Amino acid sequence: MSTLPGGLTLAIPSKGRLEELTRKAFSTARMNIARPGGARSYVGSIKNQPQVTVRFYPAAEIARELILGGVDIGVTGSDLIHEASENGEENVLFVRGLGFGEANVVVAIPDSWIDVQQMTDLADVASDFRSRHGRWLRVATKYVNLTRRHFAKYGIAEYRIVESAGATESAPAAGSADLIVDITSTGSTLAANQLRVLEDGLIMKSEANLIVSRTADWTPLRKAQLEALLSIMGGVPPGISTLL
Repeated sequence: MSTLPGGLTLAIPSKGRLEELTRKAFSTARMNIARPGGARSYVGSIKNQPQVTVRFYPAAEIARELILGGVDIGVTGSDLIHEASENGEENVLFVRGLGFGEANVVVAIPDSWIDVQQMTDLADVASDFRSRHGRWLRVATKYVNLTRRHFAKYGIAEYRIVESAGATESAPAAGSADLIVDITSTGSTLAANQLRVLEDGLIMKSEANLIVSRTADWTPLRKAQLEALLSIMGGVPPGISTLL
């Protein structure tokens, strides 16, 4: 629910390029976001929009808060919504892509695996990896849920996820994993680490989106406030009142 009765809570990324570009997108719509306490502050506001409270969160936390209804509207990557919960996308409304933060979530393997070109080839490798090496195939990733769902589509069950907290693409060279699931924009970092994307290894395309929570407490007043805000941001999705 919104932290202000009768008002809206907007969540935007708390740091880095995503924060910068989000603020620029709102500024373009003549809604300048203020952060009075600087980078250490987690609360802000929008000039001439007193009904909106701005909250600054890490992008992954914004996804979770939108799904749970902890914030009303937010900016985060579509990949993070799909990763945060198995049915996360059903609890939010994607209003529109914002044209930045584009990246693909992909399955990437070492260049040296010359006989592995597609996910079906990887399924064959996984099925006999344990008998050859005495352990399961290891997949380094921050995208645990997306990986499990994608691998299940191809019947791949004989693998172990190594959750990555750092540079995922370095895991195979470091010996901590055999392949990775990660985001890539240009592919140059993968290539620099002697990795390549499987021919059908694209799990999803992602970008920063303006997203509305379906699970927030949408009173008629707050729906009207939302429609007014979205109209300033470039348009209200048809029938939004019935979608929430």
